[in-house]
Amino acid sequence: MTPAAFTAVQAALSDLMRVHTPRATLLASLGDEVLRVRADTPPERAGLDLVPPDEWFERGEMTWLTRDGALLGLLWQEDSPPPDAAVQVLTMLLAAARADGVHRETEVLITQLPVATAWLTGDLVFRKVSRPFLELFALAEPDVTGRPVQDVFRDRPALVQALMQAGAGRSVRLPDEQITHAGHAAWVRGEARPYFGASAAGVMLTLQDVTGEYERAARVSALLDTDTPAALLSESGAVLQASQGFLSLLPAGAPVVTGAPLWSWACFADVPSDPVRDLVRLAATGGAARADVELAGGGSLNLRVRRTSEPGLLVAEGEAAARDGRAPLGVMSQVLALSEDATILVDHAGRAQLVSERAATLLGVEAARLVGLAVTRVMTELGVKIFTPEGEPLALPDWKEIPLPLRREVLLALPDGTVRQMELRATGVGGEAGGARGSVLLTLRDLTALRRAQAKIRHDARHDALTGLLNRTGVREALGRTGERGAAVCLDLDGFSELNAALGRTACDRLLIQVAARLNDLSSETRGLSARLADDSFMVFLPDLSAAAALNRAGAVLDSPLRVGQRDVQLTAALGVADRPDDAQGDAVLANAEVAMQHAKRQGRAQRSVFQPALRDEVARAFELEEALRGALDKDQFTLLYQPALYLKRDRAFSAEALLRWNHPTLGLLGPARFLDLASRSELITHVSEWVVQEAVLGRQAVRAALPDRHANWTVSVNLSLEELRRSAGLRRLLPLLSAEGAPDIEVSAGSLLDHSQETLGLLEQLRSLGARLSVDDFGDGASSLAALTRFPLSAVKLHPTLTARLPGDEKSLTLVQGTIDLAHNLGLQVVAVGVETADQLGILRELGCDAAQGYAITPPLSGADLISWLRDH
Repeated sequence: MTPAAFTAVQAALSDLMRVHTPRATLLASLGDEVLRVRADTPPERAGLDLVPPDEWFERGEMTWLTRDGALLGLLWQEDSPPPDAAVQVLTMLLAAARADGVHRETEVLITQLPVATAWLTGDLVFRKVSRPFLELFALAEPDVTGRPVQDVFRDRPALVQALMQAGAGRSVRLPDEQITHAGHAAWVRGEARPYFGASAAGVMLTLQDVTGEYERAARVSALLDTDTPAALLSESGAVLQASQGFLSLLPAGAPVVTGAPLWSWACFADVPSDPVRDLVRLAATGGAARADVELAGGGSLNLRVRRTSEPGLLVAEGEAAARDGRAPLGVMSQVLALSEDATILVDHAGRAQLVSERAATLLGVEAARLVGLAVTRVMTELGVKIFTPEGEPLALPDWKEIPLPLRREVLLALPDGTVRQMELRATGVGGEAGGARGSVLLTLRDLTALRRAQAKIRHDARHDALTGLLNRTGVREALGRTGERGAAVCLDLDGFSELNAALGRTACDRLLIQVAARLNDLSSETRGLSARLADDSFMVFLPDLSAAAALNRAGAVLDSPLRVGQRDVQLTAALGVADRPDDAQGDAVLANAEVAMQHAKRQGRAQRSVFQPALRDEVARAFELEEALRGALDKDQFTLLYQPALYLKRDRAFSAEALLRWNHPTLGLLGPARFLDLASRSELITHVSEWVVQEAVLGRQAVRAALPDRHANWTVSVNLSLEELRRSAGLRRLLPLLSAEGAPDIEVSAGSLLDHSQETLGLLEQLRSLGARLSVDDFGDGASSLAALTRFPLSAVKLHPTLTARLPGDEKSLTLVQGTIDLAHNLGLQVVAVGVETADQLGILRELGCDAAQGYAITPPLSGADLISWLRDH
C-alpha cells in the first residue's frame, strides 16, 4: 500500500468511526503494523501484533472484524456492543484495503460503502458516490458523477459553502438537515473534510441518518418545557432540541444550529468549549458529568450532562446556585424519572426530597409516602440492611454527615427477603461557598446480574465445562494458594482415542464424567483437589499422603469397570506421581507429576512412575526425538539395512530381513528400539511402515535385477505388528504396488498372535494372497501361543536370539531348540535361527536340523549396494 493510500485508509477509518460508533476503539491491521483508531483522536501506531489490552477482556464488549477467515481488526466499546452497521462498514473497508494493496485506488471503495458517502475532486466535482447517497437525494449516478457540486446542490447553498471550506483544507461539520423524499422525512448529519486518496486530493462527504435520535428526543421533549437551560443531545454531543432557557443564553443574533455539537454553541466562552466536550464524552460512557462552564456573556453555568432511559440520548441541564441548602427541583424530578438507577434526593436534614420509581419499587413502598421522611429511619423501619460484599454487616449511614463523594459496593437485604448486589453512590448537589451542606443524591445501581455473570466467567475460566472439575488454570491457582504437603497424581487414560472411535463421543464423555466423579470423591475424602487437564488426562492432589500411598489411592479409582449403556468398560491409565514438600511451588508439583505420567505412558499400558529429577531430561529427550521423527521421512533420513539368511544344508543365501535405521543428524545411526515406540503412539507408525514396505520391495527388485541368474527368486522380509497393519487398513495405499510386484515376506511378533480375532486372520490372509510368506518372529521368548501356529497361515518360525545365544554348551537350551525345530517341522513350518554369532552355533544348528540362520556369524547387516556385492562373492 502506497503512503498516500495508507493515509487515506486512516482518514476513512476515523470518519466512519465518528459517524457510526464515536465511543468505540478500533485496533486495525494495516500493512505490517497495527493502528489504534478513535473517532476523536488521530490514529496512532499500536505495534506489530493485533493484541487487545487486558482491560478489554475485563469490561466492555469486543467484536472481531473478520473476512474469509482473516482477522482484520478488533472493535471495542465499554458500555455496549458496537453497532452492527459499524462492524459491517469497518470490516468492508479493512478487507478491501488489505486485498487491493497498491493495485487499486482507495477511493473506489466509496461505491461499496453502505452509507451515504461521496468523493469529490479538489475542484468539487463528483468522482464517486455510494448507492445510499443516490437514494438519499433521489438521484441517479449520471446526474452526479462528473458534475460540479454547485450544479447538483443548487438548492442547498449552505452545503455547497461547507464543501468549499473542506476543499480549502478545513474539516466542516454540517448542521443537521431534514430531507423529504417520496413523502418520507429523514434527518441527516454530515461532515465534509479534506481527503487524500491514492493519487489525488479531494473532499470526502459523509452523511449519517440520525432520524432515530430525533424520534427519541421527541418522546422526552417534555423535559424541555422549562425556563431552566436544558438540551437533549445525541451520544456524539449533537443538540437535538433545546429549551427556551438554553436558547436565551445565546448572544443576540447568534444562530440556533440544531445538530451542531453542544460545545460549538456560541453561548459558551472559548468556542469550541473543551469543558463541555469533556462533559459529553464522560456522560456518554456512563460517568458522572458535572462542571462549571464559562459563558460568553460573563459568569458561569453549572452544567450537568447524563444519560437518559432512551438509548443513545443524553440530557444537559444548567442549574442555578442552591438556596437554603436545597437543590433545584424543576428539571431534576424529570431527570430522575428517566434514570436507569434507583435514585433518592436527600436534603441537608436527611429527608427525602425526590424518590424515583425505581427506588420506590426496590424498597417496596410508594414513592409519595417516602417524600419528606428521614431516609435512614424509613429504611430501618422497613427492615432494609446493608452488608459488605464479603457479608459483614454495615450500619445505615446518617446521610446528613456522610463524607462526599461516596462510592462503594454493598449487599442490600430488602424487605422481601432478597439480597441484591448494588453500587451505592452519594453525590453532593448545591451547597454554598461558605461550606453550608447542600442536598445529597443517592444512587443505587443494581450489579447483581453483572456480578453473577462475572462470577460465571471466572468459574468457567477455572473449571472444565464437561466434568465440572478444576481445569489446568484453576488447579494451578488452587495449588498456589495452599502450601500443604502431599502428593500430586496425574493419570492419562490408555487407548482413549481408539475407545472414542469404537463407542462414540457421547459414550466416552459419559466415561470421562464417571472418572471425574470418582476422582472428585477421592479428593473430597482427603480434602484435596481434582482437575481435568486435557481430553483424557486428569490430576488429583492428596494432602498429607506419600507418593506411594497417593499412587495406590488414585490407581484404585479405575479398579472397577465403568458403565456405559448396557456394557461395562474396564479402563487402565498411565499414572505419574510427585511429592510436594513444604516449600514447593504448586506449579512445580503439577509439572513433576506430568513428567512422571509421560514416562509411564512410554512404558506401555497401565504403567506407573514416580517422579525423579532424571525423568525430566529423559522426557525432554523423548519429546525432542519425537519432534525430529516427524520430519525424518520428509528429510530422507530413514534407510534400510539387510541381514541375509542362509540355507544351512546348501550354505546358500536365499533371503534378507530388512532392518530400519534412522540417520539422526546429531545422534547418528539409531536402531528401531530408539524410536518405534514413539512412532507407534501416533499416526507416524503408519507412514513409517508404508515407507519400509515400499523400500523393501524396491530393494528386492534391485537384487533380482543385478543377479538374475543366481537370485531371480530373492525375497525380503519386513517386521510389522498387527497394530500397524490395522492402522494402515491393510496398507491400502500400497495395494497397487504390492499387486504388481508382490508383497514382501512379513514377520509378525509372537505376542501379537495372542489375538485370535477374525480381523487378525483376515489381515494375514490378505497379505498372503498378495504373495507374502508369513513368519512368527521372536518365537520361544515371552508370550507365545502354540495354537497360533495352527490357526494362522504361517510359513516359518524365527527363533528368539536368546534360544541360540547359549548354544552349543547349554543342555537345556539344546533340548529346547531341538524340540521347537521338531514341532515346527511336524506342522510343516520352516525354522530360522536368529542372532547366530559363532561358527560353533552354526554347526550345532545344522546338526539339529534347523533350516536357515542369520546373524554376525554369516555377515553383519549390509546396505542395499553392499548386499549385492556380498551376494556376488558368496
